[in-house]
Parts: sequence; C-alpha cells; structure tokens
Amino acid sequence: MTSLEVTPEIVRFYSETVDEADRLSSTADGRLEMVRTQELLRRHLPSSPARVLDVGGGPGTHARWLVEDGYAVHLVDPIPRHVEQAKESGATVELGDARSLAADDGSFDVVLMLGPLYHLPERADRDRALAEALRVLKPGGLLAVAGINRYASLFEHAAYAHLHKDAMRESIRTILTTQIHDGKKAFTTAYFHTGEQLRGEVAAAGFVDAEVFGIEGPAWALLAAAERNTGQSFRESNLFESVLTAARMAEPHSELLAASSHLLAVGRRPA
Repeated sequence: MTSLEVTPEIVRFYSETVDEADRLSSTADGRLEMVRTQELLRRHLPSSPARVLDVGGGPGTHARWLVEDGYAVHLVDPIPRHVEQAKESGATVELGDARSLAADDGSFDVVLMLGPLYHLPERADRDRALAEALRVLKPGGLLAVAGINRYASLFEHAAYAHLHKDAMRESIRTILTTQIHDGKKAFTTAYFHTGEQLRGEVAAAGFVDAEVFGIEGPAWALLAAAERNTGQSFRESNLFESVLTAARMAEPHSELLAASSHLLAVGRRPA
C-alpha cells in the first residue's frame, strides 16, 4: 500500500544529514552530474520563456540556472529546509509531493523530476508521480526524469577500495538483488533503475518518444575515487575533462547506460 507521507529516513537525511545545496558543486563527480544534466536538458527544453515545474527540485540548484536562462520556474519539494533554500533561486516555491501536485491540468510546458522517482521504492508511487506529471503538462510538453542506475553502488564502492569487506559486499549485493536501499545506513531510502526499466515506466505512464541517457558516463567512479582517496579537488582538472568527454562519447552506445551513476529519461505528453 502506498502513502503520501514521505519516508521519515528521507526527511531526516535531507533535513539533518546532508546539505543538498552543495552536492553538485562541492565535488568533482557532483560537478560532472551538474554539467551533464544541464547539457542534456538544454538539448531538449523548449525555448524560453516557457513554464517549468521542478518537482522535487530540492534547494533550487537546477531552478537557479533555469531562471537565469529565462524560464518561469515553479519548484515543489517535500522537505521544508529545501523550500526555504529554494526561495533564493528566483523560482516560485511550494511545499508539496510529486504524487499529488497542486498545479492545474495542462499548465506547464516542462516537468522536471530529477529526484522523486529514486526516492519512491514502490512502483505504484512512481506511477502516480508520473501520472501527475502527465496531467499538469500541456499537450506536447516535455518530461525529464532522473533515476539512479542499478549498478551505481557496485562501481562506486569498488572504486573506493572497500567493496571486498564483508558488510559492504552484502549491502551492495542486496541493492543489486532487490534494487532497493533501505536507508538504514548511509544515503537514504532509494530505488535503483536499469535504463530499460526507467524508459518502460515513462512509456507506460503515457509519454511518447521516451529516451534514456547516461548522465555521468562510464568513468565517473574514477573521478569520485580520485577525490576521496587523495583528499584533493579534481573539479578543475584534466581528469575531470577526460571523464566528461567519456560521458559524451558513450551516449550513442546504449550498452554503456549501465555504467553511469544516474540516468535521465525524457519523453513528451502526446500532442
């Protein structure tokens, strides 16, 4: 049974454990995710000004650059801390849930869901969120939705050089088997998609022309491990540029989707 209450572990994680406002700027792999998300979205977004609903938009990280690009952005997030932070992005903001949006039918040109689906482990909840996105989009409107790759934790913790430890190996084996992290240790409650699953969920919700892209590409874990293992910043480095180039070069090769940390699916409401 699904519930519109946000999982307590998720609320605590984003309210007390991490500051999401820094995630895409403070590390090299965070910057990689930001750069690639921007370039993929800009490739598909309609011209500004257009109305963008940023669902689960957190502290306004993406809303800020979208506003700077000339879009009219309204942000919805279930975490009060995020809503307060997002007020500085230039977007209008609202406390709310992806599964029950306050927006009117057919009122937005674009819906972004760059977080909600991977914090909804039940398929029924993800379907409900996607149905809401379809409802509030104008005919022909664009959906862009992110997922965490099923194999991301495997690559990450191998690169961090501790996957061989018993507890870590069992934790990652559980994620690979169930596609769910329970949020009891590290990170928080999350669902891990394959590219085909994410594409299938978007298509099943009624969106057409669904495509899936690997955001960070196949070498992101090398970048993350370089910073973690050396204590140095690689945000401006030849390694960063090489990993970014690898992500771009990997795009035409669908078999490399499974190597990215995050996946981005785009689709459109039928005209």
